[in-house]
Amino acid sequence: MVHKYDAIIIGAGGTGLMAALYASRGVRVAVLTKMYPTRSHTGTAQGGIGAALGNHEEDRPEWHTFDTIKGSDYLADQDAARIMCYEAVDVVYELEHMGLPFNRTEEGKIAQRPFGGHTNNETRQPVRRACYAADRTGHMILQTLYQQCIKQHVTFFNEFQVLDLIVEDGLARGVVALEITTGELHVFHAKAVLFATGGWGKVWQITSNAHSLTGDGPAVALRRGIPLEDMEFFQFHPTGIYKMGILITEGVRGEGGVLINNEGERFMERYAPTIKDLASRDITSRAIYLEVREGRGIDGKDYVYLDVRPETANKYFDLDGKRNPDGTPRRITAADIRAKLPDIADFTRTYLGIDPVTQPMPVQPTAHYAMGGIPTDIHGRVVMDEENTVLSGFYAAGETACVSVHGANRLGTNSLVDILVFGRRSGIDMMRYCQEADFTPLPDEPEAFAREQVESLRARPEGGERVADIRSQMQRVMMDHVAVFREQPGIQEALDVLSDLQERYQRISIDDKGSQYNTDLLEAWELGALLDIAQVTAAAALNRTESRGAHSREDCPKRDDAEWLKHSLAYRAAGRIELRYKPVTIVDYPPKERVY
Repeated sequence: MVHKYDAIIIGAGGTGLMAALYASRGVRVAVLTKMYPTRSHTGTAQGGIGAALGNHEEDRPEWHTFDTIKGSDYLADQDAARIMCYEAVDVVYELEHMGLPFNRTEEGKIAQRPFGGHTNNETRQPVRRACYAADRTGHMILQTLYQQCIKQHVTFFNEFQVLDLIVEDGLARGVVALEITTGELHVFHAKAVLFATGGWGKVWQITSNAHSLTGDGPAVALRRGIPLEDMEFFQFHPTGIYKMGILITEGVRGEGGVLINNEGERFMERYAPTIKDLASRDITSRAIYLEVREGRGIDGKDYVYLDVRPETANKYFDLDGKRNPDGTPRRITAADIRAKLPDIADFTRTYLGIDPVTQPMPVQPTAHYAMGGIPTDIHGRVVMDEENTVLSGFYAAGETACVSVHGANRLGTNSLVDILVFGRRSGIDMMRYCQEADFTPLPDEPEAFAREQVESLRARPEGGERVADIRSQMQRVMMDHVAVFREQPGIQEALDVLSDLQERYQRISIDDKGSQYNTDLLEAWELGALLDIAQVTAAAALNRTESRGAHSREDCPKRDDAEWLKHSLAYRAAGRIELRYKPVTIVDYPPKERVY
């Protein structure tokens, strides 16, 4: 079956919906998603979206820009970071006008809270920049944008798994997708295609990511000769629920929560003496690992406490001299916690039997967010090489893309800024492109490669390798050797294991040979994507012999700007990973030492 639309968007999270909303104002748009749109992973974003509105205190987009670049360990492209931070203000007000129910100040303005790495650049103290809807900000964004897309008559194909990108003569011409309900293959013919497929946290054992985040988009692009950029940089969020990885939002620390070790010490004062518990995520995750390694984990285990009990938070407010805008001492109450962090309170009660109002929460770093991905320019157009040559008709945005605004480490709240600013910019450029371009003919049998993938998995004999076994071993070796801390022997061991797992993957078998709702088949295909992503990540990590942001090499502990102030580009060629590099765009801020 062949469908024909001007623009095809893969993924219905915040990026895909924002792009669809804007593109649909001038061309026919269809959105493909492997789940119902409002179940997309954007809905799990809790704490807020960063924008320098200055509703509580002085703030400036320029400060937001510098914090983003500094937080990225100077690997962000500074022109892209500036665009993101300046356009963030307009995007937040646009969401407000669409009806998103932000929390409010007493004056009726959008309420804001502090978040890690966001500062007043003059005093170096935390600034309230995160606009929030309790701790359900991403959920509210999804609902709001989906309603707007329905109003705009965007067409949705729900429960369609994209298996291949149709590319011929340097031009993207559509995609091939599996309809999950029937098992049939569909060809979507388009002038322009946008990948907004999210991240790939399921590469690791402990992750905040849903089971659906398996790197589908980047893996499909990689198989079509498109490089992946900065894949060695994957962020571990410092506060996942112990053993589960379910995220405890940075907003808890923004509201006054502190990290405590087994000795009852607020240990972040040792690692970031100025900004303390609101240091950037890479620094905070490493601090937790070091506390555990040095025997200060709770009861000798590999976690610490996140404590937001009013008596604890208010004690440290007093020690830090925290004040409200009217000059009175800042205070938090049990009612504040329940009103501003209702989902967090519910999570900890459900999964841990803990009430954060009266008990501290056990947390450990959890694989959270990809800084790398499909390389693009500031309009979302995919680029193919060191010269930023555009692949006509192919776009990517959001976590699946690398523009690059996050560099080596993303600041909290900047994920929602990224997906909306560059989702909007991609949608606008797709509309322009589609209005100027003509449909180009599809190649003969455009679904052939996708059909080969599916039938190969179905046809394998029983008694072969099991998907769950290979996935578990991949996640374990990546967690052991390509996580918060890394070194050459461990990364090489991971690569050796991954090479063996790739061979074993060719011998997997699935039990369900049917067509309808064949989740056995889908999990097998997704495992192939995860293995490709894991291999690229480990190869790029092995080659980068420095420490920068989320990439922390214990055998190369210093940042090396002379050699490594550059983006990696990973290509898959003849079964191996080929690495090339391109320069970082420096505009206003030459690299300096990061001090928090």
